[in-house]
Parts: sequence; C-alpha cells; structure tokens
Amino acid sequence: MVATAIKKPGSTLLAMRAEKKRLEHILVLSSSPLIDRTLLHTRFLHHLSAKARVTVWATSRSNPRFAESWTACPASIQKFPQIGAFREFPHNYLRRLNEFAWDFQHQPVSRLSMWSHVRQRNTRSYIRALRPVARAIALINAESALEDRLEKLLLDYPRSPEAAERLRDDRPDLVLTTGPFQFEQPAVMSEAKKLGIRTVALIPSWDNLSTKPRMIFKYDSYLVWSEREKDELRRFYPHTKSRQTHVIGAPQFDVFFQERFYLSREQFLARYGLKASLPVVVYAIGSPNFIAGEHYGALALAERISKGELGDVQLIVRPHPLHDNGEMVDRFSRFGRRVVLQQIAEAGTSITARSQDERQITEWVNTFRHADVVVNLFSTVTVDAAIFDRPIVNLDYDPAPGKSDETLIREVNHLWTHYKPVAESGGVWLVQNTDEMVEAVKVYLRHPELHRDRRRWIANHVCEHLDGNCGERLAQALLVECGTSSGGEIRI
Repeated sequence: MVATAIKKPGSTLLAMRAEKKRLEHILVLSSSPLIDRTLLHTRFLHHLSAKARVTVWATSRSNPRFAESWTACPASIQKFPQIGAFREFPHNYLRRLNEFAWDFQHQPVSRLSMWSHVRQRNTRSYIRALRPVARAIALINAESALEDRLEKLLLDYPRSPEAAERLRDDRPDLVLTTGPFQFEQPAVMSEAKKLGIRTVALIPSWDNLSTKPRMIFKYDSYLVWSEREKDELRRFYPHTKSRQTHVIGAPQFDVFFQERFYLSREQFLARYGLKASLPVVVYAIGSPNFIAGEHYGALALAERISKGELGDVQLIVRPHPLHDNGEMVDRFSRFGRRVVLQQIAEAGTSITARSQDERQITEWVNTFRHADVVVNLFSTVTVDAAIFDRPIVNLDYDPAPGKSDETLIREVNHLWTHYKPVAESGGVWLVQNTDEMVEAVKVYLRHPELHRDRRRWIANHVCEHLDGNCGERLAQALLVECGTSSGGEIRI
C-alpha cells in the first residue's frame, strides 16, 4: 500500500515563496548633477530595478526644483545623509602626506604640473613641509604601508552617524559610490565598509585618476569607462590588480543617442532667437576654479562675430554646468542678437543641490547636435563635440590679459595624461591666438569634413562604447557583483 502525502492548504504557495530568491538591495550614491544625468535620463535605473531593489541617496533630492524628476524614477529616492569633515590633524594632514608620497613614487605628470602651477601657491606652509618626508617614504617604497594605516585611521573616524544608522536599518547588499573623489560619498562608503557591505566605485570621468586627490578607501570592485582607464587605475592603485574592474563606457553620454531629446535645428535655435539658416559656433567655457580667465577667449570671439568678421555667423556661449552662477550675463549682453549666453543652472545654488531636468538635458544635447563648430580650452566638451562629429577648435594659449596661465595651458594640452592624446590626435585644431581661432572657425565652417576620422578616434579613445547602452552596462555590472547575473564579459 502506497502512502499518500496530505498537503495542508496553502503549503504549495508557501513553498514557492520560500524558493523565490529575495531581491538584492543596491544603494546608489549621487552628489553631482553630472551623475544625476545617468540616474535620471538613461536606462540604468530601469534595467537595475528590474532585477534588484534599488535605493538612491542623492544630494539634489532636497532641491524642490527636481522633486518631480526624482519621483518618476523606478527606485526609492532619498535625501543624502548629513556629512561631517575630517579633523585637520591628524586626518587631513596625513592624507596630504600620503598623496605626496604616491606622487613622488609614480611621478604623475598631470598632478605634478597642477602642483607646480596651481596648488603649491594655495597650500599652507605646514602642508608643503610634508614633501621631504613624503619623498623619503617613496624612496623606501613605504607608500602602500602608509596608505593601509591611513585607511584604518580614517575608517575609525565617524563622519556620518546618520549614514551608519540608515545602513543598519535598511542594510543593502551593495553600495555604489559614483563620486569616490568627492567630499560627501567616501563618508558613506566608510560606514558601509565597517558594516561589511560590498562596495563598488565608479570612476566618473576620464581625467579623475590622473588629476584628482587620491582615493584612500579600497573598494571591492571598480567601474571605468575604457580599457585605457582600467590600465591607468591599476598603475596608480596597485591593489586593484586583484580586484574586479568592469569596463562599461561613459553612461552620461547615453542621452546623446536618445531621440526623445532631439529638437530640429529650427526648434532649438528659435529658443534663442537665432536663425536656423545661419552657422552657429558654440564656445564652451570650462571651470573658472581652474583657469579663471578662460572667458576672455569667448569674449574675443564674441567681439569678432558681433562685428561681422566671420560673416553672418551666430555664437552660443555655454558656461560650465557646475559653475554657472550668472556672473557672465553682463559681460555678454552688449553683443546684440548674434551672441547668446546660455543659462545652465540656478545662480547661487550649491553644486550638490544641482541636477539636470529634461529641459536642461535637451538643451545640452541639442547645443552640440546643432553646433557647426565647437571652441573650448581642454574640456570634456571636446568629447561631446567628437561624438556628434562637430569640428573642434582648442585654445593652446591663455586668452586672459597677462597670460598668467600660459605655461599651464600648454602643459595640459601637451603633457597631461588624459588630454595630451586628444589634443595631439589631429582631431582638434590647436590655435595660438585669437586670429588663429577666428581663422580655424572660418575654415571649419567651409569644410566641416576636415579631421572627421580623427574626431571619431577621440570619441572611441575616451568612451570606448558609443551605442547608448552604457547605463545598462553599469546596471549589469552591479548585478554581476551581487551575484544576480552571471560573470564574464558584460553584453547588451
């Protein structure tokens, strides 16, 4: 006689629920409008939320202007926790010592150039006095031992009790920092590491590894734009040779491939009272915190265009999205209808409270889609222009009176790790003065096909993936790190 199992009502459903794997919980940190571009306007969060429970802590979540944008996201969007600073001594004092030691060991041309021309004169004497000690540490190859001890010291200092409490209350399986070089996010990552939570660091831009202050904390894995950047990471941070590093491309440029942001030339230029039938030159200004007098180049070009020296040509001046505070309005208002100054952000708003809504993304995308020539000084907008195959004029001189940054500008173009290959690629037209800038613009307006193959090289060199799917690659890499997706090469 065969015994028959008697199932209790509902037992099958309970068993099915028990077998179903719980969704992994992934926490994403954002403290920059440049990262918000990826979170708000690519398919990253949609792809990730389909297979995981996703929480975002964003500094811009506190800004009412962007509440609607964040509400539409397929994730739980929360305010960033309160963050405190390290003590000057011993924490920041030893951080500077560590940075100096690694600079002496690796001799990174970009950081040494920046120290010589910018940071040295802005650094207190008691910090400069650390350099001989740092040189000695590098000579005996003790920089790794110093950094290991410094990491332990920094981990012991609670910069964000609020972050620690929130991580304990709703513990994630993985935390992604999108700003490992910034002030805010390492404070959260410190608490995650102490709790044994898996940590992943995105290197958010192509110049960060060779120019930014050193990352102190060691993460479980890393995300980079390109194979070139992966090699750079392993050179400057030797411990990463034993850590997983995913090459995902540049997610922030995914919006360039989304037609929902496209406006016709007529629609876009009508916003500024410009004519679609006439050429448009875009002058994109970089960070005033680095080269304070770059706007003089834009003023010089505006003067020439307003006088008609380039023919019937129009100019759009685009400030840096992180540093637009409306201070240039008066400088450009005198040029009349041919010259337009874009307003990129709310004047007076702190960088961490800024984000970019669909209107601002549409403006960014179409500014470069409809530019006939782009002029700048060693900026990432060179990549923006190259992706859209727009001719690029790059200043190789200081346009400010007195030319106090002339040597620095030349070194960025011809020595700095990230920009030298681009500046010397043949894909940008390097000019030595205003007359050459005007002539280069004129030639490019007549022959936009010049240097096209080299512009394509620039875009591929920096971004590696140019298919609009980098947000999905980022999501898939995180799922791999959680064990939700299989390892190996990430395919879309």
